[in-house]
Amino acid sequence: MGAYADLPRPTLFAHRGSSAHAPENTLAAFELAFRQGAPAIELDATLCGDQQVVVIHDQTVDRTTDGSGDVQRMPLSALKELDAGSWFDLAFKREKIPTLEEVFETVGKRLFINVELKNYASPWDDLPNRVAYLVKKHNLSDRILFSSFNPVALLRVRFLLPHVPRGLLVLSGKPGAWARGWLGRLFPCQALHPEASDVTDNLVMHAHQADRRVHVYTVNEPDEMARLFKLGVDGIFSDDPLLAQQVLARLTT
Repeated sequence: MGAYADLPRPTLFAHRGSSAHAPENTLAAFELAFRQGAPAIELDATLCGDQQVVVIHDQTVDRTTDGSGDVQRMPLSALKELDAGSWFDLAFKREKIPTLEEVFETVGKRLFINVELKNYASPWDDLPNRVAYLVKKHNLSDRILFSSFNPVALLRVRFLLPHVPRGLLVLSGKPGAWARGWLGRLFPCQALHPEASDVTDNLVMHAHQADRRVHVYTVNEPDEMARLFKLGVDGIFSDDPLLAQQVLARLTT
């Protein structure tokens, strides 16, 4: 599967970019992840009011911009007027909410990209179709991993881009037990993305027996990074890829 097969293991995914050092889900955070040596990034894709694919985690703009409102009710022109950086640090005052296309144009050929399909509030919307179109347009099929807590979104994108790998995001605790168990192993995907506290020797063993990688979210504590690396996970999502590199280097030298 192209670059997916060639990713280093464990893969260090910069979660929403290097979001410990720059405002999450911005071009600045993705560029910084590249400069810090992360091989891959993770981002959140959703539709705005005029059906453009934008990169933002929350359903509203309130937390990560100077504005207020529901992303799905705001046109791209309104979203682009917002400051998406000052909440983090005034040095990022001019950062904007990027479109997925802008991310692809900026770092698509330099970083492997995990695109989380975030249509949880509207699971039957056009997000899988529009994201697949952009992946094809930019010829990035071999540099993408799709993920979602919404199995329907993964099945839809599988139909559109069957050769692009998919990771099933798993809720922590009892709500995600089905995905971590035998029922989840029946779901057609190439990776399992569990929450860190649910990851055990047994989970990693069964996933690998099913020919699936285990990419763990969201890991920012050095001791937890070390524990997971020793368990043999295939990757972690971290806000601090620099710290993850340092922990990994200590374990391998």
